[in-house]
Amino acid sequence: MDIAFKGEHLAPGHLGQFFIILAFGSALFSTISYYFATVNQNQLDRRWHNMGRIGFIANSVSVVGIGACLFYIIYNNFFEYHYAWAHSSRTLPVYYIISSYWEGQEGSFWLWGFWQAVLGNVLLWKAKSWENPVMTVVGLSQTLLSSMLIGVELFGTRVGSSPFILLREAIQAPIFSRPDYLGYIKDGNGLNPLLQNYWMVIHPPTLFLGFASMIIPFAYAIAGLWTKRYKEWVQPAITYSLFSVMVLGTGIIMGSFWAYESLNFNGFWAWDPVENASVIPWLTLIGAVHVLIVYKNTGQAYFTSLFLVLISFVLVLYASFLTRSGILGETSVHAFTDLGMFWHLVVDVLIFLALAATLVAMRWKELPISKKDEETYSREFWMFVGSVFLGLSCFHLVVVTSIPVWNAMFGTKLAPPIEPIRFYNVFQAGFAFVITLLAGFSQFLKYKKTDTTRFFITSITYFVFAILITALIVYVTGIYHTNWIFMLVTLGAVYSVMANAKILAEVFKGKIKLAGSAVAHIGFGLLIIGAVIAAGTSKVVSINKSGMVEVAGFDKVADVRENIMLYKNEPVTMGKYTVTYVGDSIAMPNHYFKVNYKQFDASGKVTEDFILKPNAQANEKMGLVATPDTKHYLFHDLYTHVTAAPIKDDLHQSAGGAAHDETNDDKNYDPPIINEVAIGDTIRYRDGIIVLKQLNAGAQVQNIPLGKNDVSVGASLEVTTHGKTYKSEPVYMIKGGSGFDFARKVDDAGLKLRLSKILPKINKVEITVYQQPESKKAYIVMKAIEFPYINFFWSGTIIMVIGFLLSIFRRNKELKTV
Repeated sequence: MDIAFKGEHLAPGHLGQFFIILAFGSALFSTISYYFATVNQNQLDRRWHNMGRIGFIANSVSVVGIGACLFYIIYNNFFEYHYAWAHSSRTLPVYYIISSYWEGQEGSFWLWGFWQAVLGNVLLWKAKSWENPVMTVVGLSQTLLSSMLIGVELFGTRVGSSPFILLREAIQAPIFSRPDYLGYIKDGNGLNPLLQNYWMVIHPPTLFLGFASMIIPFAYAIAGLWTKRYKEWVQPAITYSLFSVMVLGTGIIMGSFWAYESLNFNGFWAWDPVENASVIPWLTLIGAVHVLIVYKNTGQAYFTSLFLVLISFVLVLYASFLTRSGILGETSVHAFTDLGMFWHLVVDVLIFLALAATLVAMRWKELPISKKDEETYSREFWMFVGSVFLGLSCFHLVVVTSIPVWNAMFGTKLAPPIEPIRFYNVFQAGFAFVITLLAGFSQFLKYKKTDTTRFFITSITYFVFAILITALIVYVTGIYHTNWIFMLVTLGAVYSVMANAKILAEVFKGKIKLAGSAVAHIGFGLLIIGAVIAAGTSKVVSINKSGMVEVAGFDKVADVRENIMLYKNEPVTMGKYTVTYVGDSIAMPNHYFKVNYKQFDASGKVTEDFILKPNAQANEKMGLVATPDTKHYLFHDLYTHVTAAPIKDDLHQSAGGAAHDETNDDKNYDPPIINEVAIGDTIRYRDGIIVLKQLNAGAQVQNIPLGKNDVSVGASLEVTTHGKTYKSEPVYMIKGGSGFDFARKVDDAGLKLRLSKILPKINKVEITVYQQPESKKAYIVMKAIEFPYINFFWSGTIIMVIGFLLSIFRRNKELKTV
């Protein structure tokens, strides 16, 4: 007997699932139609072509419909849907609801399909004579992406995972036998705390636009092989490849911004397998762009350019397999878990790999591969060499990142690197040195043949100056304390910047077409310089000289020597700073800690004074999830994050309201100390002094009116601790013939004060002092790191993107209507 469930909103889910089926069917229909339009020899018969267009437009509308339905469900907190319950909550602001949209695999597949639909519509407008074969490939990719969202079972095998599956269908639990189960589901699981950052609103869309755009150069290469237009595909492929490289590179750097501002692994890049997976296809496509330009200008390196374009998109699919199949679950901190699509993802990779390999094999004898060797002293030869080293860099990342794949396939027990950051830094730094060196001296070469004498004089002159400048940088920044390979990388990057600056200077002589590549190479060089200096010379500022942190078990999860413990309002010297934990605030679910930094000159005058607000969440699944805060200077950043704090207790107390049991509250303090004092007397306690300034007759207590015969007295106290002064006025009251006292807390001083007795015979009063023990005092444990010259990294990124844009404009002008 079916249960009539109450309160479910089934219409948006049914409509969304309809759009998924329509998206899959229309993409398949478009692919088949464009295929027959390509193989149809009768060019006057455009029926297949028109049907292909109609199918793709229908797919685009369907993809938008899927997104609209899913957003409607998440925005309205329809937790009867598993996706909304798993990735959102009522407390999320709208911009984080957008982030929750693509936190799950289904949402990210939709995002990929959305961008691919947008780019496909651009091709409908721009592809001209290439439309039929190119859109056949794009349609095939869109078909496979749509299949990832179907979520149906065929012959006992589940195909895809739908974002519109109901919670009661996804999870088996007794509660779902109740028609009113929704009444017991008050909120969703919420968004992963690490993703609650503005970069995660824009980083995934940019990254997935980069992934989606890589289908276009692949599609042009396949179309060229299929239609035997072996040379014509190169020119449009260059433009779209530059776009892909620019957008994907921007997305990757946005990810490093997010890591720098949100993660606590102390930097902007950790060589996590998911990070590696995103950079792998970017490296090969960078190489492809360079050899495509070589082939366009000289007719050399055709097969290399073809291979790199084809393999780049295959590697995008392989990267998707790595991050989504669950195979990296034990080696990556942010890979997706397996949704049962392991073999689905494998098939996706194999289809496009087989398509590329088959067409290359079929057309091998007809490919315009030059038999003539390049001149050694020619730009094309060294651009080819540079592309080879980019390929080797990529190969190294693929092999090591894929260790879990090799173990699964061959039953081996290979272990990933014990210290992955150091391992990758050394190997990839070697590749970076060669690539930046080549990006430098190849600018002094010409296509086909170069005057060798002039080349040697110019390149060696610039290299000598680069050595001098590098020596200065190494000395000033202290890179010489690090691995020698970092000094070589700095030399290569400086040489690249100088050589390309010379080329950029020639723009002012009328050679405007050289601007794009020169600016991009300068940006890349500055990026490498910034990355090497920041990563190689970053230093921990929060050196713990005592070697102790009074938090149980902290030494098992973090290095005590690099973390300092701050009690509230107690200044601590940390390097050149005096730091004080001065307060906190809660904006659920984040707990913000205010840390005051001060710097003094020799005379004791304050030369710098600022507040940083690192925050943390007490997450039941992940423990303490910390987000750093950073002070930005022109030549360095001061990066601060909290590594331990008792925020669970604080959150529970804040949720409990104001009512409390005074007797139980006393248990939070050391045994009280009773002091008999007169006006002007001083009470000394562990962390400071308390002075009785005066007694105030008729002191008011909120909501307690005084009768004719009632008496109240307030003790005006001044508390001084750690250079700060606080006021407090505990009250003693006689009401209805009975005595009462009303304690006052000074939380920042860890005190509770009572005016417990009035002693008129000796003109004194009794002040009872309760002090929190050290273990109960508000505290944080924090780590602070200085990243020198990191602005070279960020500014280099911006300059590199500008260079790509200039190159795209140039190549777009060269693109002929075909």
